[in-house]
Amino acid sequence: MAKAFSRSSRVAEQMRRELADLLQFEVKDPRIGMVTITEVEVTGDMEHAKVFYTAAEGTQALQAGLVKSSGFLRSQVAKRMLLRKVPQLHFEYDASADYGMKMTKLIDEALADSPQDLQED
Repeated sequence: MAKAFSRSSRVAEQMRRELADLLQFEVKDPRIGMVTITEVEVTGDMEHAKVFYTAAEGTQALQAGLVKSSGFLRSQVAKRMLLRKVPQLHFEYDASADYGMKMTKLIDEALADSPQDLQED
């Protein structure tokens, strides 16, 4: 019987946890502030990993800081996870949280403009 999750998805989830911990406690770059790692996608051959993140402010400087610290992060992940082949890290901003906030605001505005009897249903 096949396993419920592939190895790459298990490695991706563990990498997400380790990277979040490293970014919070180990990275000293001032450009990297409060960052949330939302998802990690690892290719099947374990060569590359897309790391999706969200942040409150400063996406350009933050992106530069993450790229600059990717070598340190990769080496620390290698030590913590004991992998033979550690993927190269590619950081991408995850705009889904921004999109969700925008949609919530639009829904709230639409409900505020609608007649009161429609809101009670």
